[in-house]
Amino acid sequence: MRPWGAMLLRGPLLAAAWLISAASGSAVGDPPNVILILIDDLGWRDVGFMGNAFVETPCIDRLAREGLAFTQAYASGPNCAPTRASLLSGQYPPRHGIYTVVDPRQPAGAPWHKLIAAESKAEMATEVVTIPEALEAAGYASGFFGMWNLGRGRNGPRTPGGQGFDHVVFPETLGFAKDAYFDDAGRQLSDRLTDEVIEFVERNKERPFFVYYADHAVHAPFDPEPKLLAKYERKAALDRDTRNLPAYAAVIEAVDRNVGRITDALRRLALAENTLVILTSDNGGTQPFTAPLAGSKGQLFEGGIRVPLVAWWPGTIRPGSTTAEPVASIDFYPTCLELAAAPAPRQPLDGVSLGPILRGQPANTRQRLFWHFPCYIGKATPSSAVREGHFKLVEFFEDGGRVELYNLRDDPGEQHDLAASQPTEAAALTRVLHDWQRTTGAAIPRQANPGYDPQASRSRGRQTDEGGSNARGGGRGKGGQRGHVGTPRSR
Repeated sequence: MRPWGAMLLRGPLLAAAWLISAASGSAVGDPPNVILILIDDLGWRDVGFMGNAFVETPCIDRLAREGLAFTQAYASGPNCAPTRASLLSGQYPPRHGIYTVVDPRQPAGAPWHKLIAAESKAEMATEVVTIPEALEAAGYASGFFGMWNLGRGRNGPRTPGGQGFDHVVFPETLGFAKDAYFDDAGRQLSDRLTDEVIEFVERNKERPFFVYYADHAVHAPFDPEPKLLAKYERKAALDRDTRNLPAYAAVIEAVDRNVGRITDALRRLALAENTLVILTSDNGGTQPFTAPLAGSKGQLFEGGIRVPLVAWWPGTIRPGSTTAEPVASIDFYPTCLELAAAPAPRQPLDGVSLGPILRGQPANTRQRLFWHFPCYIGKATPSSAVREGHFKLVEFFEDGGRVELYNLRDDPGEQHDLAASQPTEAAALTRVLHDWQRTTGAAIPRQANPGYDPQASRSRGRQTDEGGSNARGGGRGKGGQRGHVGTPRSR
């Protein structure tokens, strides 16, 4: 059992009062509800409370003003699937074996790969005890809404319903085509998913509930609402920063208003003070939206793994709080266990509870965070990383285990590699990383690709407009499909 496990209240104590307010010292008899909102591809600075002055996110910014903003929050993987698996399992990717999205555009042994990439599972094993399965012992109702990406199909043991969720709503359930932002009736996906979330909350307001709302937005191809697109095109015309993409901003604002609808519903139902709302992203942003951080989605540089994270819990979290404590997706599982007073499952859990931070108390002690991506996607090559204090070390497997070392306090943009100038620190962190890889059974790609061709060009999908184009979206297309801005990217 992990050290925090001894802190958990067990089943016989479930009915005991849970002290949740450091400010008022008040007691609440019921375990808190949890709503976890996961936005797809939302970069660390794509919202106002993290410093974005172009995109308007008043509802998310209100969460930060009334709650707790995490300034050094991370996804547990550099792209979609590993983070979602880590979030639901509380485990680093080597434990559940999902390292990346299985992408036919990155076949094993592709000519642009120097190494034979490690094999990634496409589905989460049924033996993994997920958050909703763990919370069931504490009497929680659980609802899943949105994008799963940890198994195919709508029914079966590896779908949300098979992994512990009582109520499941896919976009397809609501009549949306794959990756579509609008249905044939012109209804927006984030709006419809939020309708379903609110209905679930209303139906389960008399018992504790766990909601996992995994929106398709803000993943490309963008399909913005015409009014919002026009608004941001006007703003972009007055802005000298050509990185600002109107279509992208419009999609973000559409998500933001639905975050506001959820918190407004909680207030209307008198559930706000007993509901923790967490909002974050599944990976770092996409270029050119991650500056001044280095890298982007798929890479283990900060731009590929650092994400926005805000927690809102009126009456418990002191309004306007911030923390620079490094936290990650693996921490949500033990947080839910502690708050629900639910027993820990018989599986390794790599996260620590954020409960103390939420209550304004000292954080649970953790020395390090780890990442492991032994695959290829986009510009990313197989790599592994560790953060300890302000130092972060990245190991690149293509180059025989070459490492780069950065001091994130002085150099958050990772521009100055210190591996040569601080060899003792680099060697110590390399040993720590290798020990962790052995302990977790991390797959290490070592075999050279016999079909490697240095002149080969990698597959990138269709041409993208994401690099600053003001191309329009939102027109109706053939068969009722809307026009898109951008290009599909691997999740």
